[in-house]
Amino acid sequence: MTTEDIVRQKRSQFIKAKALETGFDFCGISKAEFLEQEAPRLEKWLNLNHHGAMGYMANHFDKRLDPTKLVEGAKSVISVLLNYYPPERLPEGENDLKISKYAYGTDYHYILKEKLAALLSSIQAEVGEVNGRIFVDSAPVMDKVWAAKSGLGWIGKHSNLLNREMGSFFFIGEIICDLDLEPDTAMADYCGTCTRCIDACPTDAITEPFVVNGSKCISYYTIELKDAIPDEVKGKFDNWIFGCDICQDVCPWNRFSKPHKTSQFNLPESLAAFKNSDWQEITEEVFREIFRRSPVKRAKYEGLKRNIEFVISPE
Repeated sequence: MTTEDIVRQKRSQFIKAKALETGFDFCGISKAEFLEQEAPRLEKWLNLNHHGAMGYMANHFDKRLDPTKLVEGAKSVISVLLNYYPPERLPEGENDLKISKYAYGTDYHYILKEKLAALLSSIQAEVGEVNGRIFVDSAPVMDKVWAAKSGLGWIGKHSNLLNREMGSFFFIGEIICDLDLEPDTAMADYCGTCTRCIDACPTDAITEPFVVNGSKCISYYTIELKDAIPDEVKGKFDNWIFGCDICQDVCPWNRFSKPHKTSQFNLPESLAAFKNSDWQEITEEVFREIFRRSPVKRAKYEGLKRNIEFVISPE
């Protein structure tokens, strides 16, 4: 082993230990290189218009596939996972209005960016000058692909990253930097012959294993789509009014999900007490107060009211 190999190894070990110390659940490293296998898949997905009204997905095609176009001299991608599986869940019965579990607490962008900034500062304090950037859905970065390349899991048939120890209820963030680090090995696919996620999707958004038509996903309709929700999906939302967890809830790997340890992701008391009537009668003032630092704010008050009306109105 050369001196350079030893330095790479020690730096990589330091970064992973520091990531756990910072509060992340997992950390892995991959080489910053062009995503050759992903290029034709992404092009096909876009050509099929699976991104729907998410026009931003078609932007910066080259940057989405090449991290060196985002960070000059990039050599490594440091990927981290942060668990958000809630210790306390909102009612998800047949008649309950539901929101995705990732939206229970404070918007993850704030939390991950803060932790990633602390991790990058620790790396710079240990190593010296490092040219690195933090990414949390803030640029054209294929986070699930990089996490998979970093050995943190595999991309399941529902297109979410699956981790053998923790399932799929976690957020992903990256630091792309010019440090030469020891890359991890990608993990094998452990979905096997299971098709539970495909079978359970009420809008048939998972068109084939590992391919999701984003424009047919309940999360897309309730968050991304700003126009009227098409009548053709009436009665297919299973009462989800912001996001959807169906494909994750039915996944056998999520029996390994453990409650998160990030207090900011906890259900606020005001939301924990919500009943269907509270959702239906919510005022803009209450919406702004309860969801001021929540991902739900992204739908805006009018969007949430639209979703509720679409779900509860007769077919």
